[in-house]
Formats: sequence, structure tokens, C-alpha cells
Amino acid sequence: MDEQFYWQIFDKHQQVDAVPSNKEITAWALQVIRLLFPEQSKQVFVSVHQLKDEFTKLENELCLVMDATKGCQDCDNEQLAKAFFADLPILYQLLNTDIQAIFSGDPAARSEFEVIRTYPGFFAISFFRLAHSLYTYDIPLLPRILTEYAHSKTGIDIHPAAEIDEYFYIDHGTGVVIGESCKIGKHVKLYQGVTLGALSVEKNMAFTKRHPTVEDHVVIYSGATILGGETVIGHNSVVGGNVWLTKSVEPYSTVFHKPDITVLKKSKV
Repeated sequence: MDEQFYWQIFDKHQQVDAVPSNKEITAWALQVIRLLFPEQSKQVFVSVHQLKDEFTKLENELCLVMDATKGCQDCDNEQLAKAFFADLPILYQLLNTDIQAIFSGDPAARSEFEVIRTYPGFFAISFFRLAHSLYTYDIPLLPRILTEYAHSKTGIDIHPAAEIDEYFYIDHGTGVVIGESCKIGKHVKLYQGVTLGALSVEKNMAFTKRHPTVEDHVVIYSGATILGGETVIGHNSVVGGNVWLTKSVEPYSTVFHKPDITVLKKSKV
């Protein structure tokens, strides 16, 4: 093996060793969520001060490696921790609206405790809201680690940069994709397999509005695909299952397609 190549690999391993593992990062996030909602786990209470210190430590370790690409040497992670935890009541309030949306919108839900403890939609939304809050402080990498963890656990893929208003409800959830520049209003309900994506994935479209806008009080049923940054689903609309949309629809619309289904009666033997 070429000696220069060997030392390059060695230096890379030294850098990676300095980065906190995804397991450490997601464990911190779980502690924050369980601090707000102890219904999720029977664990010893963790103080806010302890979580602040742990966040600062994680970010300091990440910044050691991110210096070259992000300029993290200028970050004041103690101040970031203070600002993030000052916003915790807002995060808690938002998540409680999501619990209400799920509980009131699902006849199968028997209690808010059941929603908090068992619903994959709430689990994914919790991680998204936490990650989005961190994202608004221009914190690199960590928000993506959190949403990808939720993605791996639930099959629900929400980019931390997406903007999602209160009373959000994902029912069943598996296969839901919500893109980076997506904007979702209040009281929106998505079913499994919904994609809110981009018409194109060309690299030169980075930092542009390429994902749809979904206005207030919209329901989107399973398997629907809605694409494009200029596509707007008007408020109080219903998008039916397996619909493919690349154009905007007016408020109070019902969108559906008529599949040709043939049922053949089997002859008796």
C-alpha cells in the first residue's frame, strides 16, 4: 500500500474518532423528548442543565471536524445551547398541538398517552420539530442525523429544513417523504406513502424552492405524489389516493383519478 495513501487514511480515521457517534446524538435527542413527554419511557429525570451541557459537548466535538467546511471555529456553542433550550416551551407547545391533531383525528386513538407512546407519526414529528429548531440556528449535520434516525425507525422522511405549522398529523406514516423546501400549513393530515417532492433533482437547484406548498386544512391520502416548488395545494382541499400532481389546485378542491378496474367473475367448476 502506498505510504502517502496510508497516512491519508490514518488522518481521516483520527478525525472520525473525534466525532460523536450517531447513537450519542440521538440518545441526547431522546432525552430531550422524554424530558417533555415522560410518557415515552420510564427513566430517571434528566435536568435541563445536564442536557445543555451535553449538547454543548456534542457540538464542540462536531465543530472540531467541521471547521474546514463550515467555519465552525466561530460558533459559540454555549450560547446556541442557551438559545435552543430557551425555545423549548415553544417546541413543547407545538408538539402538543400535533398530539391533539392525532388524537382528535383518529377514531382508533383512545388517549393522548397512546398517541405519545405508540404512534410512529408522533415519533417522527417529534424528531422533526427538534431538528428543525436546531436547523434554524444554522447548526450543521446534527439536524440531519436526528431526522434520519426517525426515518430509520418509522419510514417517515422529513427534511429538517421543511416548514411545518401546528396541528400536523401523519397517519400510519410509512413511506411519507417531505422535501427540504416544502411548506405545510396548519391542520394538515397526510396518510402513508405521500411524497411532497421535487420535479427535478439537479444539483444546481440547491437552495431553491423546489418542493410543494400545502395550505391549511388539507388532507392528502395514501400514495399521492405532489411535486414542484411552484405547486400549491389550496386550503381546505382533499387530494385522493395515488394522485400524481405537478400543478397547483385551488382552495376547496377535491382531486382524484378514476382507475379502470375490471372484476371478472370466476366460473363455477
